[in-house]
Amino acid sequence: MNGPLSDITVVDLSRVLAGPYATMVLADLGARVIKVEPPPEGDDSRRFGPFWEGRSVYYESLNRGKTTMMLDLKDPGHRLEFERLLDEADVLVENFRPGTMERLGYSWDSLSSGWPGLIYAAISGFGQRGPYAERPAYDLVVQAMGGIMSLTGEPDGGPVRVGTSVGDITAGLFAVVGILGALHDRQQTGRGQMVDIAMLDCQVAILENAIARYSATGEVPGPLGTRHPSITPFAIFNASDRPLVIAAGNDELFRLLCGTLGRPGWADDPRFVDNETRTRNADLLNSKIEGVLGGEPASIWLDRLERAGVPCGPINDIAGVMADPSIRARNMIVGVELSGGPRLEIAGNPIKLSAYDDPPDRKASSALDLSTTVKEDP
Repeated sequence: MNGPLSDITVVDLSRVLAGPYATMVLADLGARVIKVEPPPEGDDSRRFGPFWEGRSVYYESLNRGKTTMMLDLKDPGHRLEFERLLDEADVLVENFRPGTMERLGYSWDSLSSGWPGLIYAAISGFGQRGPYAERPAYDLVVQAMGGIMSLTGEPDGGPVRVGTSVGDITAGLFAVVGILGALHDRQQTGRGQMVDIAMLDCQVAILENAIARYSATGEVPGPLGTRHPSITPFAIFNASDRPLVIAAGNDELFRLLCGTLGRPGWADDPRFVDNETRTRNADLLNSKIEGVLGGEPASIWLDRLERAGVPCGPINDIAGVMADPSIRARNMIVGVELSGGPRLEIAGNPIKLSAYDDPPDRKASSALDLSTTVKEDP
């Protein structure tokens, strides 16, 4: 693809999710990504179902547009080929457990010595240093340890994993930010550097204001369902047929909501007159709102609220997301064609740049091919 990174070559040693997500974003921005997979079967996620035309949908959704090679970094001939790739590379990405690259002979010291302009991004569960550095980690582990599970779910329920792998995905996104920062720095200094991304660090970074609230009040935040801890009304409400969400984030929006509900007096009620009092009386206010909404279907209320300018929305399942006209119009559902077969639809690129096209179709990932393992020595 064309894009602002079309002059950048990325060598991708990563597998499964965090690293491949990062390199997918780089590929969507135009980078040439060469994915290096171990023989004989490649990335573990190639064997994750469901399958489409014999290929993993999981793998395809994260590796579109990348070129694949199979290399065994313990094999001398394959190591030479890998080092040829590094000669061309601007960025190296891996998500092995710390110590793996050192054991293979590719520590940061050796990489920076041999390829001084290289940006080396290492994504791991707990980072390259620290008391947990050598521990293995998966998304579930860092969601638990990073606090987000303690904030997710209903107040009377137990901890709940977020429904997507935010431990991996946020690490991938922060890795991209670090890589772009390091590339910019290289323009000034000519030097590469190491980008050390820990999944646990990234979970702490997205706790929003939970840490600040605990620091200020001494109260440990807990799950609130869909309600916001500091803004009211900001939650799920039941209409007569199905739920919807309303997010009236300031006094003006609350007044508009009250008028739309036919209860303008609520905006002047001392219990609801500003956000602080509304949040203090959130259960009472939310009960009153739901009592009104329960009289008519969600579609009626959504139409009225949208016309009044009150932030609201339906609760879409994935089929609803894929049918949403805005999501379709903005190419957030794109297609890939696998070996001339049917078109598989996957998530698109949310970064829209005015200078570059955002096409509705993407190049499929590369199939594993033993012929692309090692080139002949000249």
